[in-house]
Amino acid sequence: MRRILTLLHRWVGLCIAAFLFVAGLTGAVISWDHELDEWLNPHLNEARAPGPALPALDLARQMEARDPRIEAIHVPLAAEPGHSLSLFVLPRLDPTTGRLFEPGYNQVFLDPATGEELGRRQWGQAWPITSETLISFLYKLHYSLHIPEIWGIDRWGIWLMGGIAIAWTLDCFVGLLLTLPGRRATGGRGFLARWAPAWKVKTGGSAYRTTFDIHRAFSLWTWALLLVLAFTAFSLNLYREVFLPVMSQVSTLSPTPFSERSPTALHAPVAPRLTREQAVAIGAAEAERRGWAEPPGSVSYALQYGVYTVRFFQPGDDHGAAGVGPAAIHLDGQDGRVLGELRPWHGTAADIFVQAQFPVHSGRILGVPGRILISAMGLVVAVLSVTGVVIWWRKRAARRAMEQRRALAGAAPLPAE
Repeated sequence: MRRILTLLHRWVGLCIAAFLFVAGLTGAVISWDHELDEWLNPHLNEARAPGPALPALDLARQMEARDPRIEAIHVPLAAEPGHSLSLFVLPRLDPTTGRLFEPGYNQVFLDPATGEELGRRQWGQAWPITSETLISFLYKLHYSLHIPEIWGIDRWGIWLMGGIAIAWTLDCFVGLLLTLPGRRATGGRGFLARWAPAWKVKTGGSAYRTTFDIHRAFSLWTWALLLVLAFTAFSLNLYREVFLPVMSQVSTLSPTPFSERSPTALHAPVAPRLTREQAVAIGAAEAERRGWAEPPGSVSYALQYGVYTVRFFQPGDDHGAAGVGPAAIHLDGQDGRVLGELRPWHGTAADIFVQAQFPVHSGRILGVPGRILISAMGLVVAVLSVTGVVIWWRKRAARRAMEQRRALAGAAPLPAE
């Protein structure tokens, strides 16, 4: 049995090592994506003109008038003091081709006092990499590897990394079993005494032995966190495809517009009939009826679902409630019907478990200390990926050398592993 587990751990590990190395390093960086982006790109993120801010929805409408190929799908209703107004946009449908326009950007930065365009960029752009696109490049690389749209589907990379996360989750248990001592007692010592060396890195040994100890000890000391990262990576990437269907079988999930509706094809967006102003007004009235104290903070429109989402928060607090995000009202984009609400850390046990996936994966559930921890764990994942490959390579080289010596001596070859 141990030999089977060893082979399984080895080959699964080798198959996913490169992906985890990339995910680990990028994860260590993007824990600080907003801070790093503001530091790298003050010309985009800082407001220039003094004076009171103009209505954000008016600025969004003016921006769309300047480029009819795009529409704003996420508009903050107020900028943080001293910051620009950052709008996300997506292409409209080109009536001559039946496909989406390709404007070459999906984010626009406006001065809130004047509406002046401070800059635009393609968030998540694969190439060229500039100071403006570096952080978003790493963010998208982390969860999708920048695998492009194929056959009208743009989720191949997300599905691939989700599959890698499933393999990683299962391999966490295999790796843990391999660290356990064998059944045979050694010198009458108990189980814990025989397991204790696996938690240590021995000094003074060979380079191979040190590498092996680092791989095993780091895995043991961080095992719980590795399992959490692997599982949440799977749940986030395969959210609709696997995670929600499985969760609905084992617990009660409150329905949402995004779980009850199937997304349309990429090049078949649902055009809204309701304006953003109408959506905000309806959402604000609903929030007041529910007794919510926070003001409307942003309005978004999901083109593939035909759903408006109005979120309620103070400027700059859009990650509030320990990373779950603010309370929100969902509206039908055609007739303004209220489709549901999201309240952080409210609902059934399954609802709260689902809400916790991103805050846990990003570390935001613990605030700044949690983000520091996740950055450190990203480096640990990268180290484990490298040491695992080195261990296999050294064993492979040693085995080949032994086979050559046995061949020269006329002995039978070693059994295959």
